[in-house]
Amino acid sequence: MTSQADQPYRRLDGRVAIVTGGAHGIGLALAHRLAHEGAHVVVADVDGEEGERAARQIRGDGLLCVATKTDVRQEESLRELADRTLAIADRIDILVNNAALFSTIKMSRVPFDEVPVDEWDDLLDVNLKGAWLACRAVVPSMKALGYGKIINIGSASAFKGSVNRIHYVASKAGMLGFTKSLARELGPHGILVNCVAPGSTLSEVNPDAETLELRRGALSGRAIQRVERPSDVAGVVAFFASPDSDFVTGQTLVVDGGSYMQ
Repeated sequence: MTSQADQPYRRLDGRVAIVTGGAHGIGLALAHRLAHEGAHVVVADVDGEEGERAARQIRGDGLLCVATKTDVRQEESLRELADRTLAIADRIDILVNNAALFSTIKMSRVPFDEVPVDEWDDLLDVNLKGAWLACRAVVPSMKALGYGKIINIGSASAFKGSVNRIHYVASKAGMLGFTKSLARELGPHGILVNCVAPGSTLSEVNPDAETLELRRGALSGRAIQRVERPSDVAGVVAFFASPDSDFVTGQTLVVDGGSYMQ
């Protein structure tokens, strides 16, 4: 017999959530967690095949999930994402801006003056401009509801800097100001905007030796001496998506095991 304590805490029953970059790594963990909390999740990813695989996996757990191929660099693609979500579920309550160039699509780790100009542009287009375009696509429906939760995925590196990753860190630092400005603008409409900033996270399914060494190298500066996992981020995102955070906006919560402490 299942006890009440064994039942999932479904804080998001009846809510509809979009997770960009939801087919891989942290994004996949976020999609799983929001679905387990009761949300109908839309996995939006430029990798359409992997997005469908992720959605099937989540539905296999008896949860609500669909996938749509989405390129966050393209305004029309995000409009189509919003339209499809509204056609399926008639509302959009939660947007998680997770899509980013980092691990799934590799970036250069070189001195600042050796970063290819095209790569700088691509990374800022996805990591920062993509979040802006996604918000433009979904906020009208949130305003109509008088309610919404936008959760941006930043990085703890924005607080500390990082050698040979200036374009990535700049994009994530931009997300901090983006979050605060949007929170002030949308607060009167009942839409809350917050940011989660993970540390170095082992998000790869089959990491190579170099990646494992990189992730383990982060342990030395942490109060919690273990590798960070995507599930460590998912709980915090679920909090920001839920009614438990209904009086919190414009904030960035660093989730890095106590490496950076404000």
